[in-house]
Amino acid sequence: IAPLPNGSGAEEEADFRPDLLVIGGGSAGFAAAIRAAELGARVVMVNRGPIGGTCVNVGCVPSKALIRAMETHHRAGHHRFQGVHTSAGALRWSELIHQKDQLVRSLRKAKYIDVLAAYPQIRLIEGTARFRDPQTVEVNGSLLKPKRVVIATGARPWIPPIQGLEEAGYLTSTEALSLRELPRSLIVIGANAMGLELAQVYARAGVAVTVLEAKERIAPFEEPEISEALQAYLEEEGMVFYTGVRVTQVKRPNGRCYVTLQTGEETLELCADEILVATGRQANTEDLNLEAAGIETGPRGAILVDPTMRTRVPHIYAAGDCTQLPMFVYLAAYGGKIAAENALQGTKRTLDLDQVPRVTFTDPQIAAVGLTESQARERGIPVQTTVLPLSEVPRALVSWDTRGLIKLVAEEASGRLLGAHILAPEAGEAIQAATLALRFGATIQDLTDTLFPYLTMVEGLKLAALSFEKDVHKLSCCAG
Repeated sequence: IAPLPNGSGAEEEADFRPDLLVIGGGSAGFAAAIRAAELGARVVMVNRGPIGGTCVNVGCVPSKALIRAMETHHRAGHHRFQGVHTSAGALRWSELIHQKDQLVRSLRKAKYIDVLAAYPQIRLIEGTARFRDPQTVEVNGSLLKPKRVVIATGARPWIPPIQGLEEAGYLTSTEALSLRELPRSLIVIGANAMGLELAQVYARAGVAVTVLEAKERIAPFEEPEISEALQAYLEEEGMVFYTGVRVTQVKRPNGRCYVTLQTGEETLELCADEILVATGRQANTEDLNLEAAGIETGPRGAILVDPTMRTRVPHIYAAGDCTQLPMFVYLAAYGGKIAAENALQGTKRTLDLDQVPRVTFTDPQIAAVGLTESQARERGIPVQTTVLPLSEVPRALVSWDTRGLIKLVAEEASGRLLGAHILAPEAGEAIQAATLALRFGATIQDLTDTLFPYLTMVEGLKLAALSFEKDVHKLSCCAG
């Protein structure tokens, strides 16, 4: 870590004008800095907080480690094989958290700290950055005038303005991933990806979990068939759901949390040991003084960028969760790379959001890419759809787990695949085939004419494609 010299005048840094200033040391920031270094640029990266950003520290890595551990624990106790239930060992939660922390530390070092050693052109500074004007950025009291800037400051949990919530106290995903002791009961506010993932983790750890969702169904941005099926599976595990509700008040009079919610004309009060708020995220931009730079922001402080990742200030770009784009780590990294290339080379590479796959790591998982049926119809595209239950997929049968379905959305006239939506164990491992199909304009006929290996989950895509015109229940194994 190389600190800047002390001083407040821009002239003191006149001999050091980086080609690119990257603000933020997470996935987007690292991708931008590395690509810039590969292009021969001198790079300054300013980072505040743990290096590596959300994903490795308090996001993807720790959450998926806990999810996988609890899947193993749950299946050991509940998996049925030829009618015989196996027994589960005792859950040692604190040891699991310790192992998760070790994994986070090792990946943070291997994939971020150690990576910097390979790029001497990148100068890492721990501290804060703040715009003085469009050309000047204050870093730890010193002024820099970088030729180009990429902002990649990430995001943090967004907390809705609920009466009494701040006074009562609550958990966000960050704290929920690090609790050393399990509560007896938990109320989760929000039933999108993070809320559902953590709710199931805690339910499988023996916590009584209740989930509240303002929209009319859980996983509200997925296909309704998936939302309905997943809720039924989670209810079988003991989770309780209230959808279409509005939380109006939270209080903690005696150490326990009391949540008042409005559902239609009815007012209910629920009680639990802890509350987890999983209502989305907001950009970390309030300390950057973006107004001084003339940078425009949108809801929750998100920096508005065009498809080339450029702000309305020509030499300033932004990438990752601090922008208005979908918050996926792989999208953040790709956006950071594009931002650096466009900033330094004057190219106009764009970020294509039409084929962005997404996975919700519940069990079964939700994996999707492309348009939902309603999105296609809103665009005025006549579509045909099919829904294949997982009971028709041989892989699910031999795994003794037929929970789930596959829904395909295709253009009616051409048969071109527009969207694929999977609810299945390990659905995330199958969605990339559909992503490639969308990217290269494949049709339903292309899928049915393609060889898929037998007894794999991805074979379900071919079976679903066949189901547009055939009753796959009447087909023999591998018959297509």
